[in-house]
Amino acid sequence: MNAGGHQVVEVANAGGSSPFVLVCDHASNAIPDRYGDMGLTETERLSHIAWDPGALAVSRGLSARLDAPLVASNVSRLVIDANRDIGSPGLFWTLSEATRIAANENLGTDERQHRIDSYYRPYHAAIEDLLARRQRQGQDSILVCMHSFTPVFLGVARPWQIGLIHGRDDRYTRALQAALASAEPTLSIGWNEPYSALTGVTFTLEHHGDARGIEATMLELRNDEIRDAAGVERWVDLLARSLTQAAAAPRTAPERSQSHA
Repeated sequence: MNAGGHQVVEVANAGGSSPFVLVCDHASNAIPDRYGDMGLTETERLSHIAWDPGALAVSRGLSARLDAPLVASNVSRLVIDANRDIGSPGLFWTLSEATRIAANENLGTDERQHRIDSYYRPYHAAIEDLLARRQRQGQDSILVCMHSFTPVFLGVARPWQIGLIHGRDDRYTRALQAALASAEPTLSIGWNEPYSALTGVTFTLEHHGDARGIEATMLELRNDEIRDAAGVERWVDLLARSLTQAAAAPRTAPERSQSHA
């Protein structure tokens, strides 16, 4: 899936036998050539404002370990944020954390539409096509949305090593929380932390999981946990075991969640 010579979507192991379908909204900090450096320094373009460092490495490891399909966006969220609704003000960031994104200020209608059509829609179409094909084949799917977050945000430390975010049905995410706590009792697990549906960050989960009526969860790994190969491997191992254990666990009755009240 190319746009102007740029491969905008990676689809790996599409025929995987696993019930898990992995998606990575912020897998890449790549900026298509037409936008240059967007007026940002190399340090800024390598930082979390441009992507979720480590998230793709963990996603690829899980894809291989679990025999799971993976769909990843290959366009920086500086260009367009794949995890926002088209009507969201966060679709095109003009201020990310404390960094001004001047190149996104006063975008014209044609440019906005170009980015939506060229980079955003192909990614979501790839997810939808994969899930639809699996459904036609009678293959169950559990959608797992992979992200990472910074240890400190605007000067405030974030203690959680992993955050679990759920959609309208929280049962699979609760089973995953229990599996992770059982596997590693000292793990600091955030529940709807550092983000939740109330902060508008669950578009992909809800659009492809809740709307399709399949189980779905969103994982946020603190990015200092996955900065090197050893950290990535540790989390691939822990998540592969815990995701599988949670899938086999009985589901309790659904609870109405405050974040979706």
